[in-house]
Amino acid sequence: MSAALTDPAVPAAFVQGALMGGGLIAAIGAQNALVLRQGLARLHVGPVVALCIGSDWLLIALGVFGLGAVITASPLLLELFRFGGAGFLLAYGARAARRAWIGGNASLQAAGGAPDLRATLGTALALTYLNPHVYLDTVVLLGSVGAQQPGDARIAFAAGAGLASAIWFTVLGYGAAAAAPALRKPAVWRALDATIALVMAWIALQLLMHPLQAG
Repeated sequence: MSAALTDPAVPAAFVQGALMGGGLIAAIGAQNALVLRQGLARLHVGPVVALCIGSDWLLIALGVFGLGAVITASPLLLELFRFGGAGFLLAYGARAARRAWIGGNASLQAAGGAPDLRATLGTALALTYLNPHVYLDTVVLLGSVGAQQPGDARIAFAAGAGLASAIWFTVLGYGAAAAAPALRKPAVWRALDATIALVMAWIALQLLMHPLQAG
């Protein structure tokens, strides 16, 4: 039997990665808001969920295997993530606030001309890679803890965090899609967009008020 399978540090690291990853990823944020909205609209749910999961896996691996230390050691990178991310989140939040103010079609599909898949994935990519909180959660926080694991336990930690991400985004996207028929009233969409706008504004404000830190 492989030594990795008998080493108690390996399953412990897997559970630690899953719990820590689940706690960080499930927090309300830009990615989750987009996945929820696409799920409720039942538009491009699979590609968006797959993109978010794949991005998390990539960033978790980069963090666990070294990139987290590089980012936290560079004040310039931290400041670029901070102000660039805040600007993008404010712009995205403003769009959501406009939708909440003027209202819109409840189902989106009935609007004739559903959002293009390429544009939707472009937004998902921007919300992932231009959002410094994603880097803080996956690369810096998960990376700094995972990098401290010995040997095969480091891989197990990354696998646990990756599994938590896959479960979360799948449940969020397809769970929202399943609930969509009961949530197609215009008031529900306006409330959702208003919540998204507030979340984006809150995250951006926190970024502008406080320097990014690893811990």
